Amino acid sequence: VLVSGTDGVGTKLKLAQLLDAHDTVGVDLVAMCANDILVSGAEPLFFLDYVAVGRLDAERMERIIAGIAEGCQQAGCALVGGEMAEHPGTMDPDDYDLSGFCVGAVDRPKMVTGETIEPGDVILGLASSGLHSNGFSLVRKVLVEGREDELSLPRVDLGGATLGELLLTPTRIYVRSVLALLAEVPVKGMAHITGGGITENLDRVLPKTCDARVHRGGWKVPQVFGLVQEAAGIDDDAMYRTFNMGVGFALVLDPRHAPAAAAKLRELGESVSEIGEIVEGTGAVTYA
Repeated sequence: VLVSGTDGVGTKLKLAQLLDAHDTVGVDLVAMCANDILVSGAEPLFFLDYVAVGRLDAERMERIIAGIAEGCQQAGCALVGGEMAEHPGTMDPDDYDLSGFCVGAVDRPKMVTGETIEPGDVILGLASSGLHSNGFSLVRKVLVEGREDELSLPRVDLGGATLGELLLTPTRIYVRSVLALLAEVPVKGMAHITGGGITENLDRVLPKTCDARVHRGGWKVPQVFGLVQEAAGIDDDAMYRTFNMGVGFALVLDPRHAPAAAAKLRELGESVSEIGEIVEGTGAVTYA
């Protein structure tokens, strides 16, 4: 079965343009597409990109495409082509936008659909690398606007890193680890935690007779989310409905298989936490 997906990087690009840091947004682009098709158990085969620019800057474009190539290498897929279009008069000269298209394949009997999820199943969360590529309209409003000069300053509270570096950390690509797991351990359902956060992504894989009960505090939430929450003055529910909160990918398994799955994923370099369980319900995500 062929599985395809398309996505972009969103307003995170505005921050990359502000900082003139274009090396990692291509990784974000591949990650958003490859992780999306991965939830069905599909192996990414090839990737194409579309780049719209106000004015062509060859050096900047080279950096962007190098990031896309790096993302494809991480995802194990081929970068087979793409399109670049100049839009003078409709885009600012230094502005650009990215779209990506990923095609993968999975044997139909091995597709991960969520249909067999039942109460008692365990939810494992794979750590994110930070914000990934979602919620940046809010992030830019509360952490960037009016503070542009501070983005490149090393900060003691960030271990010497700059806020700009922290915000531009590329999205983690889970393809190699998850495909290796699927070859050894049965998984019932998977979710890529993107826009809408845990609340509005984990529910996509649930049957209508089950809820996912997530235990806040069951994993380490990266510092960047605390910075955003404090600056924005929003409550936990809004944060979990907007950001990944440190969980970039979630898997639902029979409790008998969860320990082996967690061990395998850690062996493959992932940071894994048991973040909740499946209970009877109506197909929603709840928190304990």
